[in-house]
Amino acid sequence: MSLLCYNRGCGQRYEQENNTEDSCTYHPGVPVFHDALKGWSCCKRRTTDFSDFLSIAGCTKGLHSNEKLPEPVKPEVKSTTDRKELADLKPKFNEHIIQAPKPVESIKRPSPDEPIVRLQLKVSVSLKQSLEKLKLSSANDQIVADEETGEIKIGTSCQNGGCLKTFAGPQSNAEVCRYHAGVPIFHEGMKYWSCCKRKTSDFNTFLSQEGCSNGTHLWVKKDDGKKAVPCRHDWHQTGGSVTISIYAKNSIPERSYVEANSTRVNIQVVFDGEKEFQQNLSLWGVIDVQKSYVSLTATKVEVFLKKAEPMTWAQLELPQTVVSEAKQRAASHPE
Repeated sequence: MSLLCYNRGCGQRYEQENNTEDSCTYHPGVPVFHDALKGWSCCKRRTTDFSDFLSIAGCTKGLHSNEKLPEPVKPEVKSTTDRKELADLKPKFNEHIIQAPKPVESIKRPSPDEPIVRLQLKVSVSLKQSLEKLKLSSANDQIVADEETGEIKIGTSCQNGGCLKTFAGPQSNAEVCRYHAGVPIFHEGMKYWSCCKRKTSDFNTFLSQEGCSNGTHLWVKKDDGKKAVPCRHDWHQTGGSVTISIYAKNSIPERSYVEANSTRVNIQVVFDGEKEFQQNLSLWGVIDVQKSYVSLTATKVEVFLKKAEPMTWAQLELPQTVVSEAKQRAASHPE
């Protein structure tokens, strides 16, 4: 009658009369499972696959045995102290499942031709106090009077763009004025004049660029309807908002405003008397106009734009090619 061998790693049937010293190939050790590796304590072979582990050939020869090997003895907890030590090994927190938030459905980009509305203006106390001290109304009257009489004060700066000369007397009229005939351009963090296009990211370097044209000084600039001047500005964002900072001192609330719809912003800031800053933006993302506003302080103007959906904008403005394509789609598919 054949018998079943219970030696680890063997499991074969054998006849007792044919059982010799080299009939059985088995593992005298015990299974070892550590760090996803499986093997036997008696030999060094290790594997991560359980089927491969079961097929590892024995490392020792001997007699077959039909006696079942004893089960490994589990440690007994004999006292409350031992139970406490085991309890200390358990995690001190309750497990709970954290579910990821459901993805937010992307908002369809509205038409750029949506109605424009003016954003709410918030005027700070510091700006009110600064304007009161400057007494802008009387100062403006004096400037108009000087222009009407044709009198030029000593120290008056040349009004040509890029010229840093000041009026020192009649001899200043004979000087050659080096100025920029173009207009200042601020685009994607770069600042330059349209006439020579020497680009820089530093505003002070931009202001100190020598003019590229020769002419005569312009001490008094006649009001021809063009009052726009360059003004340093920047922007930053958080997950839910975008803030545009315009470093215009002493902005005039009655003559400054920001108009916007979901994808466009038009900025008009009058500051330091008659200086005027204008900028029209096609925004990279979509904003919530009702939750956006403008803050006027003594040193700057901040345009707070609430994002319609929480996401990171790659840049402030949408590239012009994309703007043109959006307008074409809106024209071909009117609602």
